[in-house]
Amino acid sequence: MLKTWSLTRRNSPIGVDIGSRSVKLVQLSADRQRLIDAARWDLPEGEAEVGELRGARLTEALLAAREGRQFKGRDAVLCLGAHELFVQNLRVPKAPPGEFEQIVRQEASGRIPFPVAEAEIRFVDAADVRQGDLTRREVIVLACHQPVLAALLSAVEDAGLRPVAVDIEPAALLRCYAAQFRRDEDKQQRSIYVHVGAGNTVVVIAQGSDAVFIKYVEIGGRHFDEAVARHLKLDAEAAWSLRRHNGDRRADQQDPEVARGVGEAVRGVVERLTHEVSLCIRYHSVTFRGQPLARLVLGGGEATQSLLDALTAKLNLKCELGEPLRSYEPSRAPGRPSQWDVAAGLALRETA
Repeated sequence: MLKTWSLTRRNSPIGVDIGSRSVKLVQLSADRQRLIDAARWDLPEGEAEVGELRGARLTEALLAAREGRQFKGRDAVLCLGAHELFVQNLRVPKAPPGEFEQIVRQEASGRIPFPVAEAEIRFVDAADVRQGDLTRREVIVLACHQPVLAALLSAVEDAGLRPVAVDIEPAALLRCYAAQFRRDEDKQQRSIYVHVGAGNTVVVIAQGSDAVFIKYVEIGGRHFDEAVARHLKLDAEAAWSLRRHNGDRRADQQDPEVARGVGEAVRGVVERLTHEVSLCIRYHSVTFRGQPLARLVLGGGEATQSLLDALTAKLNLKCELGEPLRSYEPSRAPGRPSQWDVAAGLALRETA
Protein backbone atom coordinates (compact mmCIF):
# COMPACT_ATOMS: atom_id res chain seq x y z
CA MET A 1 0.00 0.00 0.00
CA LEU A 2 1.27 3.46 -0.84
CA LYS A 3 2.01 5.76 2.08
CA THR A 4 2.06 9.54 2.12
CA TRP A 5 5.32 11.40 2.35
CA SER A 6 6.31 12.81 5.71
CA LEU A 7 5.31 16.47 5.90
CA THR A 8 8.79 17.26 7.22
CA ARG A 9 10.01 16.71 3.65
CA ARG A 10 9.69 19.59 1.27
CA ASN A 11 9.67 17.44 -1.83
CA SER A 12 9.88 13.93 -3.21
CA PRO A 13 13.09 12.55 -4.67
CA ILE A 14 13.59 13.20 -8.37
CA GLY A 15 12.22 10.34 -10.43
CA VAL A 16 14.77 9.59 -13.16
CA ASP A 17 13.40 7.61 -16.10
CA ILE A 18 16.27 6.63 -18.42
CA GLY A 19 14.95 5.45 -21.75
CA SER A 20 16.68 4.42 -24.96
CA ARG A 21 15.98 7.80 -26.60
CA SER A 22 15.58 10.27 -23.73
CA VAL A 23 15.79 10.89 -20.00
CA LYS A 24 12.72 12.19 -18.16
CA LEU A 25 12.74 13.73 -14.67
CA VAL A 26 9.75 14.36 -12.38
CA GLN A 27 9.62 15.76 -8.85
CA LEU A 28 6.56 16.21 -6.63
CA SER A 29 5.87 18.10 -3.43
CA ALA A 30 6.00 16.17 -0.16
CA ASP A 31 2.21 15.96 0.08
CA ARG A 32 1.89 14.80 -3.55
CA GLN A 33 -0.38 17.68 -4.40
CA ARG A 34 1.96 19.69 -6.63
CA LEU A 35 4.28 19.04 -9.52
CA ILE A 36 7.56 20.79 -8.74
CA ASP A 37 9.04 20.19 -12.18
CA ALA A 38 9.13 17.79 -15.13
CA ALA A 39 11.85 17.79 -17.77
CA ARG A 40 12.82 15.70 -20.77
CA TRP A 41 16.16 15.64 -22.57
CA ASP A 42 16.72 13.64 -25.74
CA LEU A 43 19.81 11.46 -25.88
CA PRO A 44 22.08 11.85 -28.94
CA GLU A 45 22.13 9.31 -31.72
CA GLY A 46 24.23 6.32 -30.74
CA GLU A 47 23.03 6.37 -27.13
CA ALA A 48 22.52 2.62 -27.26
CA GLU A 49 26.29 2.19 -27.03
CA VAL A 50 27.44 0.43 -23.87
CA GLY A 51 30.27 1.16 -21.48
CA GLU A 52 31.98 4.49 -20.87
CA LEU A 53 30.51 6.19 -23.95
CA ARG A 54 26.91 5.54 -22.90
CA GLY A 55 27.71 6.54 -19.31
CA ALA A 56 29.23 9.85 -20.41
CA ARG A 57 26.27 10.64 -22.67
CA LEU A 58 23.83 9.80 -19.90
CA THR A 59 25.67 12.03 -17.43
CA GLU A 60 25.63 14.92 -19.92
CA ALA A 61 21.91 14.44 -20.57
CA LEU A 62 21.05 14.45 -16.85
CA LEU A 63 23.08 17.62 -16.30
CA ALA A 64 21.37 19.31 -19.25
CA ALA A 65 17.88 18.18 -18.16
CA ARG A 66 18.30 19.82 -14.72
CA GLU A 67 19.98 23.03 -15.83
CA GLY A 68 17.80 26.08 -15.17
CA ARG A 69 14.93 23.98 -13.81
CA GLN A 70 13.08 24.02 -10.47
CA PHE A 71 14.22 20.63 -9.14
CA LYS A 72 15.10 20.64 -5.43
CA GLY A 73 17.92 18.67 -3.81
CA ARG A 74 19.95 15.81 -5.23
CA ASP A 75 18.07 12.68 -4.04
CA ALA A 76 17.02 10.55 -7.00
CA VAL A 77 15.18 7.29 -7.63
CA LEU A 78 16.06 5.56 -10.88
CA CYS A 79 14.86 2.37 -12.47
CA LEU A 80 15.96 -0.62 -14.48
CA GLY A 81 14.22 -1.17 -17.80
CA ALA A 82 14.34 -3.57 -20.71
CA HIS A 83 18.04 -3.04 -21.42
CA GLU A 84 19.03 -3.84 -17.81
CA LEU A 85 16.41 -6.38 -16.73
CA PHE A 86 15.91 -10.08 -17.33
CA VAL A 87 12.20 -10.87 -16.77
CA GLN A 88 10.48 -14.25 -16.84
CA ASN A 89 7.33 -15.79 -15.40
CA LEU A 90 7.92 -19.17 -13.73
CA ARG A 91 5.75 -21.80 -12.06
CA VAL A 92 7.27 -23.46 -9.03
CA PRO A 93 6.04 -25.83 -6.30
CA LYS A 94 4.47 -24.34 -3.19
CA ALA A 95 6.75 -24.39 -0.15
CA PRO A 96 7.43 -22.63 3.18
CA PRO A 97 8.90 -19.09 2.75
CA GLY A 98 12.62 -19.85 3.18
CA GLU A 99 12.49 -22.99 1.09
CA PHE A 100 10.29 -21.27 -1.51
CA GLU A 101 12.83 -18.52 -2.14
CA GLN A 102 15.57 -21.11 -2.59
CA ILE A 103 13.45 -23.00 -5.13
CA VAL A 104 12.80 -19.83 -7.11
CA ARG A 105 16.49 -18.92 -7.19
CA GLN A 106 17.46 -22.43 -8.29
CA GLU A 107 14.91 -22.31 -11.12
CA ALA A 108 16.04 -18.82 -12.13
CA SER A 109 19.76 -19.64 -12.11
CA GLY A 110 19.43 -21.89 -15.14
CA ARG A 111 17.68 -19.19 -17.18
CA ILE A 112 19.52 -15.96 -16.40
CA PRO A 113 21.77 -14.95 -19.35
CA PHE A 114 24.73 -13.90 -17.17
CA PRO A 115 26.67 -15.52 -14.28
CA VAL A 116 24.48 -16.01 -11.21
CA ALA A 117 27.35 -14.86 -8.98
CA GLU A 118 27.15 -11.47 -10.73
CA ALA A 119 23.36 -11.22 -10.63
CA GLU A 120 20.94 -9.25 -8.50
CA ILE A 121 17.84 -11.46 -8.38
CA ARG A 122 14.38 -10.52 -7.11
CA PHE A 123 11.00 -12.08 -7.68
CA VAL A 124 7.31 -11.25 -7.37
CA ASP A 125 5.13 -13.97 -5.85
CA ALA A 126 2.02 -13.60 -8.03
CA ALA A 127 -0.67 -16.20 -7.27
CA ASP A 128 -1.70 -19.86 -7.18
CA VAL A 129 -2.20 -21.49 -10.59
CA ARG A 130 -3.45 -24.91 -11.61
CA GLN A 131 -1.07 -27.09 -13.63
CA GLY A 132 -2.74 -30.40 -14.36
CA ASP A 133 -3.79 -31.84 -11.01
CA LEU A 134 -1.25 -29.71 -9.11
CA THR A 135 -1.43 -26.25 -7.60
CA ARG A 136 1.75 -24.27 -8.16
CA ARG A 137 2.86 -20.67 -7.61
CA GLU A 138 3.26 -18.24 -10.48
CA VAL A 139 6.29 -16.02 -9.84
CA ILE A 140 7.91 -13.25 -11.87
CA VAL A 141 11.69 -13.41 -11.77
CA LEU A 142 13.61 -10.14 -12.23
CA ALA A 143 17.38 -10.10 -12.52
CA CYS A 144 20.07 -7.54 -13.32
CA HIS A 145 23.76 -7.94 -14.13
CA GLN A 146 25.69 -6.19 -11.34
CA PRO A 147 28.24 -4.47 -13.65
CA VAL A 148 25.36 -2.92 -15.61
CA LEU A 149 23.80 -1.61 -12.39
CA ALA A 150 27.14 -0.24 -11.20
CA ALA A 151 27.69 1.63 -14.47
CA LEU A 152 24.21 3.14 -14.30
CA LEU A 153 24.71 4.33 -10.72
CA SER A 154 28.09 5.80 -11.60
CA ALA A 155 26.65 7.83 -14.49
CA VAL A 156 23.87 9.21 -12.30
CA GLU A 157 26.28 10.12 -9.50
CA ASP A 158 28.61 11.84 -12.00
CA ALA A 159 25.65 14.07 -12.89
CA GLY A 160 25.52 15.32 -9.29
CA LEU A 161 22.53 13.23 -8.21
CA ARG A 162 22.42 10.98 -5.15
CA PRO A 163 20.65 7.67 -5.88
CA VAL A 164 18.57 6.76 -2.83
CA ALA A 165 16.74 3.83 -4.45
CA VAL A 166 16.78 1.70 -7.57
CA ASP A 167 13.38 0.51 -8.80
CA ILE A 168 12.18 -1.45 -11.81
CA GLU A 169 10.15 0.06 -14.64
CA PRO A 170 7.06 -2.16 -14.13
CA ALA A 171 6.88 -1.29 -10.41
CA ALA A 172 7.12 2.43 -11.19
CA LEU A 173 4.25 2.11 -13.66
CA LEU A 174 2.06 0.36 -11.11
CA ARG A 175 2.87 2.92 -8.42
CA CYS A 176 1.95 5.73 -10.79
CA TYR A 177 -1.40 4.29 -11.79
CA ALA A 178 -2.26 2.95 -8.32
CA ALA A 179 -2.14 6.58 -7.19
CA GLN A 180 -4.49 7.47 -10.04
CA PHE A 181 -6.93 4.54 -9.71
CA ARG A 182 -7.23 4.49 -5.94
CA ARG A 183 -10.90 3.82 -5.23
CA ASP A 184 -11.66 0.60 -3.37
CA GLU A 185 -13.37 -0.70 -6.50
CA ASP A 186 -10.24 -0.03 -8.57
CA LYS A 187 -8.06 -1.92 -6.09
CA GLN A 188 -10.22 -5.04 -6.47
CA GLN A 189 -10.03 -5.03 -10.26
CA ARG A 190 -7.32 -6.29 -12.56
CA SER A 191 -5.93 -3.98 -15.21
CA ILE A 192 -3.40 -4.22 -18.01
CA TYR A 193 -0.87 -1.41 -18.50
CA VAL A 194 0.84 -1.10 -21.88
CA HIS A 195 3.80 1.29 -21.83
CA VAL A 196 5.15 1.91 -25.35
CA GLY A 197 8.60 3.45 -25.37
CA ALA A 198 11.15 4.23 -28.05
CA GLY A 199 12.81 0.82 -28.10
CA ASN A 200 10.25 -1.59 -26.67
CA THR A 201 6.92 -2.07 -24.94
CA VAL A 202 6.36 -3.36 -21.42
CA VAL A 203 3.05 -5.07 -20.63
CA VAL A 204 2.06 -5.35 -16.97
CA ILE A 205 -1.09 -7.01 -15.63
CA ALA A 206 -1.88 -6.21 -12.02
CA GLN A 207 -4.48 -6.04 -9.32
CA GLY A 208 -4.05 -2.68 -7.63
CA SER A 209 -0.30 -2.29 -7.20
CA ASP A 210 0.44 -6.05 -7.24
CA ALA A 211 1.79 -7.42 -10.54
CA VAL A 212 0.77 -10.89 -11.73
CA PHE A 213 2.33 -10.71 -15.21
CA ILE A 214 5.20 -8.74 -16.80
CA LYS A 215 6.51 -9.02 -20.34
CA TYR A 216 8.76 -6.92 -22.56
CA VAL A 217 7.89 -6.85 -26.26
CA GLU A 218 10.54 -5.78 -28.77
CA ILE A 219 8.30 -3.27 -30.53
CA GLY A 220 8.57 0.48 -29.93
CA GLY A 221 8.90 3.90 -31.50
CA ARG A 222 12.03 2.99 -33.45
CA HIS A 223 10.08 0.32 -35.30
CA PHE A 224 7.42 2.89 -36.23
CA ASP A 225 10.17 5.22 -37.46
CA GLU A 226 11.77 2.50 -39.56
CA ALA A 227 8.41 1.65 -41.14
CA VAL A 228 7.73 5.30 -42.00
CA ALA A 229 11.24 5.75 -43.37
CA ARG A 230 10.84 2.73 -45.68
CA HIS A 231 7.33 3.65 -46.82
CA LEU A 232 8.00 7.35 -47.46
CA LYS A 233 11.67 6.97 -48.45
CA LEU A 234 13.00 9.18 -45.64
CA ASP A 235 15.96 8.86 -43.32
CA ALA A 236 15.24 7.76 -39.76
CA GLU A 237 15.55 11.23 -38.22
CA ALA A 238 13.16 12.78 -40.76
CA ALA A 239 10.69 9.92 -40.23
CA TRP A 240 10.76 10.45 -36.46
CA SER A 241 10.26 14.21 -36.84
CA LEU A 242 7.37 13.80 -39.29
CA ARG A 243 5.61 11.20 -37.19
CA ARG A 244 6.13 13.07 -33.92
CA HIS A 245 5.20 16.59 -34.99
CA ASN A 246 2.14 15.66 -37.01
CA GLY A 247 0.95 13.17 -34.37
CA ASP A 248 1.24 15.67 -31.53
CA ARG A 249 -1.18 18.09 -33.19
CA ARG A 250 -4.91 17.99 -32.56
CA ALA A 251 -6.77 15.86 -35.10
CA ASP A 252 -8.32 18.91 -36.77
CA GLN A 253 -4.87 20.47 -37.22
CA GLN A 254 -3.10 17.46 -38.72
CA ASP A 255 -2.19 17.32 -42.39
CA PRO A 256 -4.60 14.64 -43.72
CA GLU A 257 -2.16 13.46 -46.39
CA VAL A 258 0.70 13.11 -43.89
CA ALA A 259 -1.55 11.37 -41.36
CA ARG A 260 -2.75 8.93 -44.04
CA GLY A 261 0.81 8.18 -45.21
CA VAL A 262 2.08 7.60 -41.68
CA GLY A 263 -0.93 5.45 -40.85
CA GLU A 264 -0.38 3.23 -43.87
CA ALA A 265 3.33 2.95 -43.08
CA VAL A 266 2.94 1.82 -39.46
CA ARG A 267 -0.11 -0.40 -39.92
CA GLY A 268 1.92 -3.62 -39.88
CA VAL A 269 3.86 -2.61 -36.74
CA VAL A 270 0.64 -1.63 -34.97
CA GLU A 271 -0.93 -4.97 -35.88
CA ARG A 272 2.08 -6.83 -34.49
CA LEU A 273 1.92 -4.86 -31.26
CA THR A 274 -1.82 -5.34 -30.77
CA HIS A 275 -1.35 -9.07 -31.46
CA GLU A 276 1.38 -9.29 -28.78
CA VAL A 277 -0.88 -7.52 -26.27
CA SER A 278 -3.74 -9.90 -27.11
CA LEU A 279 -1.42 -12.87 -26.45
CA CYS A 280 -0.57 -11.42 -23.02
CA ILE A 281 -4.27 -11.11 -22.25
CA ARG A 282 -4.86 -14.68 -23.40
CA TYR A 283 -2.04 -15.97 -21.18
CA HIS A 284 -3.61 -14.18 -18.21
CA SER A 285 -7.11 -15.49 -18.93
CA VAL A 286 -5.86 -19.09 -19.20
CA THR A 287 -3.53 -18.89 -16.19
CA PHE A 288 -5.80 -16.95 -13.84
CA ARG A 289 -9.27 -18.20 -14.68
CA GLY A 290 -12.18 -16.17 -13.39
CA GLN A 291 -10.11 -12.96 -13.11
CA PRO A 292 -11.34 -10.65 -15.90
CA LEU A 293 -9.52 -7.45 -16.83
CA ALA A 294 -11.38 -4.20 -16.16
CA ARG A 295 -9.35 -1.83 -18.32
CA LEU A 296 -6.30 -1.27 -20.47
CA VAL A 297 -4.23 1.86 -19.85
CA LEU A 298 -1.90 2.94 -22.66
CA GLY A 299 1.13 4.97 -21.59
CA GLY A 300 4.68 5.85 -22.58
CA GLY A 301 6.10 8.32 -25.05
CA GLU A 302 4.57 6.46 -28.00
CA ALA A 303 1.01 6.42 -26.65
CA THR A 304 -1.31 8.06 -29.20
CA GLN A 305 -5.02 8.15 -29.88
CA SER A 306 -4.55 6.20 -33.12
CA LEU A 307 -2.70 3.40 -31.29
CA LEU A 308 -5.40 3.41 -28.60
CA ASP A 309 -8.07 3.11 -31.30
CA ALA A 310 -6.25 0.12 -32.78
CA LEU A 311 -6.08 -1.62 -29.39
CA THR A 312 -9.74 -0.85 -28.72
CA ALA A 313 -10.74 -2.34 -32.09
CA LYS A 314 -8.69 -5.49 -31.47
CA LEU A 315 -9.51 -6.16 -27.82
CA ASN A 316 -12.86 -6.57 -26.12
CA LEU A 317 -11.75 -4.25 -23.34
CA LYS A 318 -12.17 -0.68 -22.13
CA CYS A 319 -9.03 1.21 -23.27
CA GLU A 320 -7.84 4.65 -22.19
CA LEU A 321 -4.80 6.88 -22.48
CA GLY A 322 -2.73 7.29 -19.34
CA GLU A 323 -2.61 10.73 -17.73
CA PRO A 324 -0.09 10.23 -14.93
CA LEU A 325 0.11 13.88 -13.83
CA ARG A 326 -3.60 14.73 -13.88
CA SER A 327 -3.89 14.54 -10.06
CA TYR A 328 -1.24 17.21 -9.47
CA GLU A 329 -1.12 20.98 -9.77
CA PRO A 330 -0.20 22.02 -12.36
CA SER A 331 -1.50 18.93 -14.12
CA ARG A 332 0.28 19.58 -17.41
CA ALA A 333 3.90 19.02 -18.38
CA PRO A 334 5.62 19.48 -21.75
CA GLY A 335 4.90 17.01 -24.54
CA ARG A 336 2.64 13.98 -24.53
CA PRO A 337 1.02 13.54 -21.09
CA SER A 338 1.46 9.76 -21.09
CA GLN A 339 5.27 9.89 -21.36
CA TRP A 340 5.65 10.84 -17.68
CA ASP A 341 4.21 7.64 -16.15
CA VAL A 342 7.47 5.90 -15.20
CA ALA A 343 9.17 9.08 -13.92
CA ALA A 344 6.07 9.96 -11.87
CA GLY A 345 6.01 6.47 -10.36
CA LEU A 346 9.66 6.81 -9.40
CA ALA A 347 9.00 10.20 -7.74
CA LEU A 348 6.25 8.48 -5.72
CA ARG A 349 8.71 5.90 -4.36
CA GLU A 350 8.96 6.23 -0.60
CA THR A 351 12.51 6.28 0.75
CA ALA A 352 14.04 6.46 4.19
